[in-house]
Amino acid sequence: MASRFLLLVGALLLVSHSVRSDDEEERLLTGINSYRAALNLSALTGNDNADCLADQIAEELKHQPCTNTTGANTVPGTEDQFPNYPQYLVRCHLNITNTRDGAIMPVCVPGLASDRVLANYTQSQYNKFLNDSQFTGAGVATEDDWIVVVLSTNTPSGSFVKAETSDSRAAGWRWGLLSLVVASVIITVNWV
Repeated sequence: MASRFLLLVGALLLVSHSVRSDDEEERLLTGINSYRAALNLSALTGNDNADCLADQIAEELKHQPCTNTTGANTVPGTEDQFPNYPQYLVRCHLNITNTRDGAIMPVCVPGLASDRVLANYTQSQYNKFLNDSQFTGAGVATEDDWIVVVLSTNTPSGSFVKAETSDSRAAGWRWGLLSLVVASVIITVNWV
């Protein structure tokens, strides 16, 4: 009985953490879009692939301490800042050529206080990215006191579209060959 109770409590804590995290991410994206609307810029739409990359980076950052020197003083992320960046691209099925024009913006705010989180994006060096109309999509992820926003564009070099893997190319090639064989058989049967 006690073990069931502990399991239930653990599950509730896990669900409440993910709901809190999702709520914080949604609040931030809503706040950023309100900020952009005030500048007559289009709203950023959710980008699942940018979300995946943001998740990977937030996971890496959660073990770093959140101090007064992070937050607004955090510099925009680059591949150089994240040594595991190539692995993140593989895990998210992304290609460097499709992410080159994106922006990675990590921020650390103790307790992820919503007003301070938004201010760390709109009143810091990050606002130059948020003020830029080339950015059209966003992925947001949180881990502990860290929140990461990854901006995408609608251009090939910043779209964050899934990379075509060799498996999918091979499957496409196989289906193409099979279709050709079937069409040849049908033509041959009809010819005779």
